[in-house]
Amino acid sequence: MNILMAASEAVPYAKTGGLADVVGALSKALVKRDASVSVFLPLYSQIDLERFPLKSTGHTVTVPVSDRLETGEIFSHELAGVQYYFIKNDPYFNRPGLYGTNEGDYADNAARFVFFSRAVLESAKVLGLHPDLLHCHDWHTGLIPVFLKAAYADEPSFQETATLFTIHNLGYQGIFWHYDWHLLNLPWDYFNYEALEFYGKINFMKGGLVFADALSTVSPTYAKEIQTAAYGCRLEGILRKRRKDLYGILNGIDTEEWDPSRDPTIAATYDAKTLQGKEKCKTALQKEAGLPTRKEIPLLAMISRLSEQKGIDLLIGVFERVMGTGAQCIILGNGDKEYEVRLQALAKKYPEQAVVQIAYDHSLAHRIEAGADIFLMPSKYEPCGLSQMMSLRYGTAPVVRATGGLDDTITQFNPETLKGNGFKFKAYTATAFFRQIQNALSLFREKKKWRALIQNGMEGDYSWNASAEKYLKLYRMIHKKKRGER
Repeated sequence: MNILMAASEAVPYAKTGGLADVVGALSKALVKRDASVSVFLPLYSQIDLERFPLKSTGHTVTVPVSDRLETGEIFSHELAGVQYYFIKNDPYFNRPGLYGTNEGDYADNAARFVFFSRAVLESAKVLGLHPDLLHCHDWHTGLIPVFLKAAYADEPSFQETATLFTIHNLGYQGIFWHYDWHLLNLPWDYFNYEALEFYGKINFMKGGLVFADALSTVSPTYAKEIQTAAYGCRLEGILRKRRKDLYGILNGIDTEEWDPSRDPTIAATYDAKTLQGKEKCKTALQKEAGLPTRKEIPLLAMISRLSEQKGIDLLIGVFERVMGTGAQCIILGNGDKEYEVRLQALAKKYPEQAVVQIAYDHSLAHRIEAGADIFLMPSKYEPCGLSQMMSLRYGTAPVVRATGGLDDTITQFNPETLKGNGFKFKAYTATAFFRQIQNALSLFREKKKWRALIQNGMEGDYSWNASAEKYLKLYRMIHKKKRGER
């Protein structure tokens, strides 16, 4: 099957969050199942051209953005059997950040991703790709299904192309004021509540939800949650209307990269049967963080974007109570300035127990997963979540809020039956969160039960194997239906 993916980021080229992990890992998993996969990305300045020597295809595309024509040069790179294409336009993509800076989003993001969306379709034409399935990811590519039906309906390259739009996070929709409508070069007929109009503004994600042949999101529970007012971000009506076309497929993780038995970035390797290496990793992490190296002290960790969605207010709410237990805590992440400042101030009060590093360091993330005992994910909502699966893989017990993919992947540990792989709470309160942290800290002192807990987690399957098969099945079904319509 010939699959074309379009996304705003993918590992190992460019990343700000879990979207990049999913696109990179899913593409690789599909190729292993004999699919032909091409992935289109913007050519950002963040891409390491020494590590990834891109080649010019010799092709350029010209697309309309408002009343002007913008040109993109197409570059390529093959990795793990996946053919990546990069669209170069320096005024749009040669910038310090992918979507903005610490001061906010780029003011011209609408124009940037109008250009990228049309450039993907034009590139597929000139490269002669003829995809069976065009898989679009998140709001940045939400206009592709719109353009495909509005401007490319008669294009021979796409006559049998079906579209799937995946919602990775409904909280980020690509909403722009209506004065940007001229950028799209679409008739005003498309600016209505059944198409792209959203409370007087333009909504790029809504375009994907309305015009794609099928929809998916990244966990079964999140697929149900987003059809409710509590989680639907004012798009629940459309999602309920399209519920027969909406599928929840749980993400996996790249189990080749996230493998404690052969991870080159950690102090010692280990597996579920030989856990001595994890103790060495803990000692090494405590030393690196400047914390007392005592294995009997439980070490808690969080690796996260510091935003409201991630439950940082709950973390701040329980922080001093956690310190009161004598536990240690390491936090790695960046995001909202207010959260960065407050967490740093709290850590400063407890220099022997807490470290907050405002950054994202991929190698350090591996060392934290390997060295920590307990991983915290108190998310207000979590479409899927990957960190809890990485934690399980590394024998680090997750304490999570029961929402979205966290609820799908974490089973409350029962100390009597020794079943379960973590701890979870439902009510979005600091009290409920701290209660489960206390449960984890209490179990940590019971070494046989704790070993059973982390072995349960390490023995689970968090690979893309099952999920990739589900995506292929969905692709074939959508494509078959599309061909039947002709």
